[in-house]
Order: sequence, then C-alpha cells, then structure tokens
Amino acid sequence: MRIGYLGVGAMGLPMSGKLLDAGHELWIFDVRAEAMQPLLERQARRAASPKDLADNCEIVVVSLPTLGIFRNALNGEDGLLAGSAIRTLVNTCTVGGPFVEEVERACAAHDITLVDAPISGGPAGARAGTLSVMVSGDPETTDALKPIFESWGKTVVIAGDRPGTAQVMKLTNNIVFATALVATVEAMAMAEKGGVKPEDMLRVLNNGTGRSFASMSVFPDFLLTEGASFGAAVDILMKDVDLAIEQGEALGIPMWVCQTARQVFKHGVFRGYGPRDLSDIRAMVLEV
Repeated sequence: MRIGYLGVGAMGLPMSGKLLDAGHELWIFDVRAEAMQPLLERQARRAASPKDLADNCEIVVVSLPTLGIFRNALNGEDGLLAGSAIRTLVNTCTVGGPFVEEVERACAAHDITLVDAPISGGPAGARAGTLSVMVSGDPETTDALKPIFESWGKTVVIAGDRPGTAQVMKLTNNIVFATALVATVEAMAMAEKGGVKPEDMLRVLNNGTGRSFASMSVFPDFLLTEGASFGAAVDILMKDVDLAIEQGEALGIPMWVCQTARQVFKHGVFRGYGPRDLSDIRAMVLEV
C-alpha cells in the first residue's frame, strides 16, 4: 500500500518505520525536518505539507500531540482536507469522542472515511511492534486496513463500527494507567521508607495482586534505570486524563478516584513538570 504519515514524533517515528518494515510505500510530513530524516534515509518520500501528503496518498495516518495541531493540519489552507487523493484518514491520536465527531463530519464533507485507531503501549511498544490497537469505523474499511494495524502490534481490538468508540476504550486504558501510576509511586515510596528494597517490593507486586504496567514496566525500565527516558511528556498524559474524566462524567460516572489522580497531575503541571518526561513522575508525585 501507499500510505501517508503525518507526524513522526515519539510514536509516529517507530510506527511509520514499522510500515516500511512491512514493505509499504511511505510518504511522510512533519514540521520538524530532523524528525523525518531517519525515515528519508530508509527511502520514505518527503511531502511538502499535509495537503501534499493527501494529494499523493489515498490513506493517511495521523499521529499528532494536541487537538489544536490536529485541527490545523486537517482544516488549514495546506491541510489534509484540501488534498485530492485522500480517501481514508486513520486517527491514532487520543483526542476524545467529541473531537472525533468533529473530524468525522469534516471528513464526510470531502468524501473521506475516518477510521479511529488509538494505540497503547508507549514509545517502547511502538519500537518493538507490540502496541495494542483499538479500532472503530466502517467495517469494510477497517478490514482493509488490518495489515497496517498488525504491523504496529498483534493485539487489534475492534471497538465498534463508528469512529469514537475506540476513544472510549483508549481513555479507559489511559485513566487506569495514570491512576495506577500515581498510586504505585506513593506505595513504593512507603515501602522504601519502611525499609523495603525497591527491587524486592517489585518482585512481590509483579507476582501478586498489586501488579500493573507501572510496576511491571515503568518502575524497572524507567524509574529504577538511571538515564532512561519513557519518551512521553507529563503534558501528554495530562491531556488524556482530562479527556477521560470528561468522558466519564458525560456518561454519568462520578470518577472520584480518577479525579484525585488528576489533582496530582494538575499540581505537577503547575509546578513546571508538564514538559518533563514521565520518567520524572516520582519527583512530581512526592515533591512537597
């Protein structure tokens, strides 16, 4: 397939690289020329703008960090919707249901089919090709795109036949991760101050009822490994936490525990942790 990829950052770079690994023809665009260089060295084609990407590719995948950047890349003068070839837009971003509805309406007005395909597993999962892909959209289109999804990871779950359902699935995943991460940081600090070695506590957690992605991956791979970087900023998870709580409240769920975790993140962002890597989460949570 010929595939366009818009946004080759921490997630987009390894995900688009997996498309090259699978033998697809890849066109790319990113506002940062240096971000594209590793893919250009592998014979990816450089587009001059989102419109140029959509002028040359029927399928365009989007991996962008914020709703505002996504909206501008879609609707701007040189945006995707101005392209002549695009027929399918694949959204891998965590943006929430209302924004997906906005994008779907804009795409429909240009005879473009939107497929919602947010992913989970972080930059490490993207590099390893072990992401979980949550998909919702037109069944015939999603079936045709299966080779793309399977290049990112073998766990591909169909959430529904309308874009947006996959966002609910992804936000559920991310709010559980964020809440468990804060709780694990606090609990691990309690154990260490009580005289328990971190590596011993992790052995208990990861072979008992307390295990989570935070204890199984974040702590051993990033928090207890000097110089390791998770590859995503606190601000990105903060966005997802806000979207998840908005989604839950819209559905009538009080989200009490998740609200408490959000207050921890909000306080951290207020203290300047927003642009910092998630590997700094211990300092953010425990600093008083």
